[in-house]
Amino acid sequence: MPFVLAAFFVVGSLSNIVAPGSIYQEYLKWGYPHWFHFVTGSLELTAAILLFRAPSRLWGAALGCTVMLAALATVIIHGEYGHAVPPLVAVAWSLAVGWISWRKRLTASA
Repeated sequence: MPFVLAAFFVVGSLSNIVAPGSIYQEYLKWGYPHWFHFVTGSLELTAAILLFRAPSRLWGAALGCTVMLAALATVIIHGEYGHAVPPLVAVAWSLAVGWISWRKRLTASA
């Protein structure tokens, strides 16, 4: 499950860093600065990298969840409810991966 989530963030990061015209225009429409897609893509790529290794997986899940909550808030505020499904799924996966990682840490330290 963490690797599927990491793959999701890799794809999302590449989409945001490359930012074809439609994605770039959406960021502008939502009121973000013209460079903000790089920030989002970089955070998603960082989350993916952290998710690939067990010691940093909890941090990757937390970062990914935070980024996706921001994306979810953005599309809901702008009434684009159809765009809310992928970030909502990613939030749920991030919470699940984070929970499992946290429980493994507790078990390992006991």
